Amino acid sequence: MEWFNVGKIVNTHGIRGEVRVLSRTDFPEERFAVGTKLGLFKKDAKKPIMVQVASHRQHKNFELLTFEGYPNINMVEEFKDSYLRIAEHDLTELEEGAFYHHEILGCTVFTEEGRELGKITEILETGANDVWEVTPAAGKKHYIPYIEDVVKDIDVEEKKVTIEVMEGLLNE
Repeated sequence: MEWFNVGKIVNTHGIRGEVRVLSRTDFPEERFAVGTKLGLFKKDAKKPIMVQVASHRQHKNFELLTFEGYPNINMVEEFKDSYLRIAEHDLTELEEGAFYHHEILGCTVFTEEGRELGKITEILETGANDVWEVTPAAGKKHYIPYIEDVVKDIDVEEKKVTIEVMEGLLNE
C-alpha cells in the first residue's frame, strides 16, 4: 500500500495529548477532520501506528490534533518528528484540472515544440498559484507557474507536461 504525507508532528501542545502538526496538504479540514484515520510513521519505521483524529483546530501556522486513546502529553511525546500519512485508497477524487502533488512531481516538462526542459522536482505554493521547479539534466533550474497561459497539457499517466514558453519564462 502506498502512503502520502499530509503532515509532520513537530511538537506537543499543552498537557492534554495535543500535537502540533505542520500541514503538508491542500485540504487540512478534510485530512484532519474528526474521525479520520491516519498512519503515523515514527522516524525510520516501516509500518505505521494507525491513529484516529479526536479533535482538530488551527493555531497560528499549525494544525493542532488529538488522537483517540492518547489523552495526555506522556502518550504523544514519542510522536515528535513523526509523519502523518494517508493511504492511497483514502484519496478523494479531484475536480477536472486539479492534481495531487505526487502526480505532478517527477513529470517531464516539454515545450510545445517538443524540447525537453527537465523534470518537476518541487512544487512551491505561492498563494496565488503553484510554481513548479523544473530541473534539467544539466544547467539551471526553471520555475514554471501553474497557470492556464503556460501549462497547456498534463498527462499524469505518461508523466508528461507540455508548456507554452512565454517571453522571459526560461532563464537561458
